[in-house]
Amino acid sequence: FDKLLYVGVNEERDSQLRVLAAITRKFSLDPSVDLSAVIERCPRAVTGADLYSLCADAMMGAVKERVQQLEDGHQQQTPEPLVKMEHFLQAANRLQPSVCVSELQRYERIRKQYSAPDSPAVSLAR
Repeated sequence: FDKLLYVGVNEERDSQLRVLAAITRKFSLDPSVDLSAVIERCPRAVTGADLYSLCADAMMGAVKERVQQLEDGHQQQTPEPLVKMEHFLQAANRLQPSVCVSELQRYERIRKQYSAPDSPAVSLAR
């Protein structure tokens, strides 16, 4: 390899919040939804894929609720499901990070090994 590119897991809550906001930008969110509180319920080392999974799970909860409402004969002004804070909290409780701590530590060791000034990978890139 000429270059090593390592994109680690961003543990900054503000960055994670921006990712979550981007994923949910087209969702119909209930006013009760506080995305900052959702992020605080997530593990620190959560990936973008994990946040996508969280949102998909929350949306599925909203869809199931909407289907139940329709089956019960309740009509609403909009047919699309409304994602509520409770859907996000339930999804956050079920969230399993896609990368475990030991894998993150392994990737970090590899990054350090190949980004050291005397490493062959770095000298090839010069």
